[in-house]
Amino acid sequence: MVRVVALSGLRIVKGTGEPSIENGVIVIEGSLIRDVGSSGSVEVPPNADVVELRGYTALPGLIDAHMHLLGYRTLDMVKEPLLVPYATRVARVVQDLRSLIEAGFTTVVDAGSDIGVPIKHALAEGTIVGPRVVSAGHVISQTFGHGDTHYLPPEYVDVRTSKLGGFSVLCDGVEECRKAARFVLREGADFIKICTTGGVLSERDRPEYVQFTLEEVRAIVEEAEHAGRWVHAHAQGSRGIVNALKAGVKVIAHGIFIDDEGIELAKERNAVVVPTFAIVDQILRYGEELGTPRWGLEKAREVYEAHIENIRRAYRAGVKLATGTDFVGGTKALKHGDNAVELEIFVEKLGMSPLEAITCATKNAAESAGLEKRVGTLEKGKLADIVIVRGDPLTDVKLLTNRENIVAVIKEGRAIKKAITLPL
Repeated sequence: MVRVVALSGLRIVKGTGEPSIENGVIVIEGSLIRDVGSSGSVEVPPNADVVELRGYTALPGLIDAHMHLLGYRTLDMVKEPLLVPYATRVARVVQDLRSLIEAGFTTVVDAGSDIGVPIKHALAEGTIVGPRVVSAGHVISQTFGHGDTHYLPPEYVDVRTSKLGGFSVLCDGVEECRKAARFVLREGADFIKICTTGGVLSERDRPEYVQFTLEEVRAIVEEAEHAGRWVHAHAQGSRGIVNALKAGVKVIAHGIFIDDEGIELAKERNAVVVPTFAIVDQILRYGEELGTPRWGLEKAREVYEAHIENIRRAYRAGVKLATGTDFVGGTKALKHGDNAVELEIFVEKLGMSPLEAITCATKNAAESAGLEKRVGTLEKGKLADIVIVRGDPLTDVKLLTNRENIVAVIKEGRAIKKAITLPL
């Protein structure tokens, strides 16, 4: 018999952007939400186990819409990928996944790594515990692109030829781009990650550099669509953002120099922009201590204020935003488990309400992960991914940054973390 549990008397933030429900009820049946609403409007089955949770708040499982399952512990771009054994990084990722789920993240979008795709098998079979992983696997980059490790020979960078591992596929020209897209799909990618501009943590390019032609990006988007998938673009400079949107890219990551044309295109195409403020913020605070290369520190300082101002304009214009940290699994900073800091930044830097920030971390982030029909909101028929929080994050979103306030995390109807009594 399928177990039915009713969570009663708690505040409910559905993730839809609607006001919270006070004295609400969520009925969980197996892995699904059977019903949700205010007390008296929801029928509680007679066979349900009823749990009173007054003083607590329920919200959808949080989603980091842009991060990396790399198992790094610093930003030393030579030591981590080349000198730390692969098995060591996998072990670190296992720990990172546990930290993420305990912090309330039931889904993460791995926007490029060599671990994200294969680790899903261990999650699926229950060998390890963690959030649902949606992974791009290998990143597609042009030669001399953001995904090209410039200080190494090209044959060491491209995963198809490298004996050192790595997570990039280099391609130039429309036909090479098509083949690269087909390769990453063959490797098990849930979506395709490309780089349409340079970046902060790539040595010889800059955020404003345009990468890939419009025709190359369109070819990759077409291959993704043929396989029922989408493209997520590292895009920081204005022209690269516009090219990505014109070519049909669904998710724009970073968006540092998004301009009026990019803003209008993002709205017109219903794209999702994931600013990833947290990584730049923490590089500025802890960069030297983390071993961040000089070029990364310098560019981070250059773009910080412009990034906030341009995304603030996009937010005020009505562009759909989602929360993502770009964290890679550090120790003092960039640490998985601390990912809710992005919600705090959305409130403090963009002027969002806590309710809006939570919507960006749930409903909008689920859309960027291709999961909007299954998760992201607390609605009838969706998977029971639910976080129970001590207190009211609608009055203080910082509550979500303290894992002690996350008293229960339910994924698909099963309590992965519970500091309160739950029959799940």
